[in-house]
Amino acid sequence: MHSPRPDPGDVVVLVPARDEAANLPPLLASLQSAGIREVVVVDNGSRDDTARVAAGAGARVVTEPRPGYGRACLAGLATLDHLEPTPEVVVFMDADGSDDPALLSRLAGPCLEGRAEMVVGVRLPTEEGRREPGKERARQGTRWVLALARLLHGLRSRDLGPFRAIRTDALGCLAMDDPTWGWTLQMQLRAHHLGLRVLEVEVPARPRRSGTSKVSGSLVMSVRVGVRMLWTLLRERVRAARLRKPSAPSRP
Repeated sequence: MHSPRPDPGDVVVLVPARDEAANLPPLLASLQSAGIREVVVVDNGSRDDTARVAAGAGARVVTEPRPGYGRACLAGLATLDHLEPTPEVVVFMDADGSDDPALLSRLAGPCLEGRAEMVVGVRLPTEEGRREPGKERARQGTRWVLALARLLHGLRSRDLGPFRAIRTDALGCLAMDDPTWGWTLQMQLRAHHLGLRVLEVEVPARPRRSGTSKVSGSLVMSVRVGVRMLWTLLRERVRAARLRKPSAPSRP
C-alpha cells in the first residue's frame, strides 16, 4: 500500500549542502512540484553560489560555516522553532541529486500515519550508481559499521542512508549532538536504545548529478569517516546506559 502524499504543512525538508549550486535547482524544483512548502538548505561553508541559488529557488537558507554534516543538520533544525506551525515530520535529503524527491511520501507517510517514529531509506544501487567512483568502497564500509552496530548495540539495520524521515517530537527525544559523519549512525543507535519504531524502505541509490562526493570520492576521506563511525559506536555504547526511554511521542 502506497503512503498518501504528505500534507505540505506537515513536512519540512532539510538539505545540508556544500558546493552544490549546480545540483540544487532540479532538486528544489522537484520538491516544489511535490507540494513541499518549507525546504531548509544549510550552506555548510560553500565556496560556490549554493546559498544564492537556494534562496533564488525559494528555499529557507541557513549558514553554518563550520564543516560537518552533523553541524549542518543541527543548524537547520534550529530553524524549526521559528516555523508556524511546527512541522510534524522532518525529512533529510542530500543535495547532490542522489535522493529521489518523488519517493518522499514513502518515507514521510508512515511517520504522518503514526506507523513509525522514523523511516530510513535503504539504498539499492542502480546500474549507474555502481559505476560511481568510490561507491563500492563506501558500501563495504557501511556493511562493517552495521556489523559492529549489531554486535555492540543489537541494532539490526540494513543501511545508514541519509534519505530519512523522523517525527519532530521523536527527534527531540534523541538529543542529537554528533557534529560530523556519525550523525546518521547516532540517530539510529539512539532510536534503537529508546525503543522508537523504525521502518526501513528501499530507495534507489542514484549517482550524483554532477561533482565529486565529499566522502566516497576520496580514500583519505573515506578512512576518516570510518574512524568517526567507530568512535560513534563506542561513544554511544557508553552513553546508552544513561539514556532514558521517553514517553511515547504524540501521534496523529
